[in-house]
Amino acid sequence: MGIVRVEDALRLAAESDLDLVEVAPQARPPVAKLMDYGKYKYEAAQKVRDARRNQSNVSTKEMKLRLKIDSHDYETKKGHVVRFLKAGDKVKITIMFRGREQSRPELGIDLLRRLAGDVAEYGFVESAPKQDGRNMLMVLGPTKKKTDAKADRDADRDRRMAERREVAAADKAAEAEMRAKAAASKPTKKRRGPADNMDPDIDL
Repeated sequence: MGIVRVEDALRLAAESDLDLVEVAPQARPPVAKLMDYGKYKYEAAQKVRDARRNQSNVSTKEMKLRLKIDSHDYETKKGHVVRFLKAGDKVKITIMFRGREQSRPELGIDLLRRLAGDVAEYGFVESAPKQDGRNMLMVLGPTKKKTDAKADRDADRDRRMAERREVAAADKAAEAEMRAKAAASKPTKKRRGPADNMDPDIDL
């Protein structure tokens, strides 16, 4: 609208049933807008709530390995790492060296690279293997964001619930059908009348 007097701006706001809100008081001249201030405050608060609800709180899990880990323990710990990554969390992998194992850091690097390759479908190497005293560390990041992982879990949960409902409905229908067949196959009893109790030799 350009530059107008304050009195004219207030009159326009009153005629439009809106509020005159100063949005840039430091400007020369100051800048103001005609708006429904109550609606503006409500929408701004709603955006803040939505952003907070959708905010991804990524946590870092930790998994410790020994250099001489057997295949069963390795598979178990790998399964935990996959579960963490699928949930959208980071995983810090720590290899703890004992005694002379500290002189063979390449074995630790090989183990960490093997694990990273085995879980590549769910995560990537965010921090490459590095020595930290008697330990060696590596950080894996999830390929999916926390919000995406949660959406996938919710969709999977809804799918399982729908499948359970379908199975329950099918079982109920089968049970009702069995009952109906059993009732149809049961012989009907003849109703006895007064004549059925009379001596057949009696001459009426």
